[in-house]
Amino acid sequence: MNKEFLLEILKTESPSGYEVELQKKWLNYVKKFVKVRYDNIGNAYGIVNEKAKFKILLAGHADEIAFMVRKIDENGYIYFTKLGGINVKAAIGMRIIINGYMGEKIVGVVGVNAEHHGGVKEKLEIEDIYLDCGFEDKQEANKYVQIGDLAVYDTQPLLLRNNRITSKALDNKTGSFIVAEVLKRLSKEKINVAVYGVSTVNEETNMGGAYFAASQINPDMAIACDVTFATDYPDSDPNKYGDIKIDKGPVLAKGAPINFKINNFLEETANKFNINLQYELTPRATGTDADRIRLTGKGVPIALVSLPIRYMHSPVELASLKDIQEEINLLVEMIKSLPETPNINPLD
Repeated sequence: MNKEFLLEILKTESPSGYEVELQKKWLNYVKKFVKVRYDNIGNAYGIVNEKAKFKILLAGHADEIAFMVRKIDENGYIYFTKLGGINVKAAIGMRIIINGYMGEKIVGVVGVNAEHHGGVKEKLEIEDIYLDCGFEDKQEANKYVQIGDLAVYDTQPLLLRNNRITSKALDNKTGSFIVAEVLKRLSKEKINVAVYGVSTVNEETNMGGAYFAASQINPDMAIACDVTFATDYPDSDPNKYGDIKIDKGPVLAKGAPINFKINNFLEETANKFNINLQYELTPRATGTDADRIRLTGKGVPIALVSLPIRYMHSPVELASLKDIQEEINLLVEMIKSLPETPNINPLD
């Protein structure tokens, strides 16, 4: 596993709808070992064994939740709307960096009301927070920032003790990274199927990238690589949300959208290679790219393999590098084991 590449893409800003810089880095990395291409919506593709009849799509989205400038007041304070599932309370006191329309990156801080003056409101909405960039007034701010500019948390990934990593946007640059590493490993193997690994765009806002990719590839099956909620920290509720821990392996989804035969392949592989698996329930929908992929073309049988993370949609998401490696191993070994035409029809 190339930790340097993982850290590089975690440092790279990729707000939903403007994933360009990250996608270029992904393509530059992946093209060293497989054929690559990209499409008009911004998806990046790596392809292994393209001539094989049976096609598998692996999808991990590259975009991150972000802020969008909606107002600049007369004093130069900047107000936002959400671009994806921003946790407003987690933004208090954080640094945020705006990609200004003039090409300059503008850093500011989310203001915090002093505890002496009442502190932070109990019920906080996105309309309540503002960014202080040090501008004197609206006129000065307008030289660098305009309505619609995108912004993300100004943080850096950190490696913690016990092989753990914390960063913004582990959701889901880890998925994009896992897809790249699977392609790298498979490029050195003789496999019976075609694999289209895609770093998709727009998952956090509309999942359009996944739909676009699947519509073009027309895969016979697909696996979405995303993240899910670990419930092994204080204030989390495993009785309500499932007992999922970091360091205990990738998580398979079970529910109506999921093709159980693909899950069977994954489980058989995990048993053979002593890879720990965990499970989450997705009775109606997964809330990931898998939902849009499934509804393309004639319909695509799908599975969802997720990385457990703590503190979802915060600036300090936390995951295990061990889990990342195990998910890569699981996908590589499962794909290597497939025959030329795997039987994934639930009625056969």
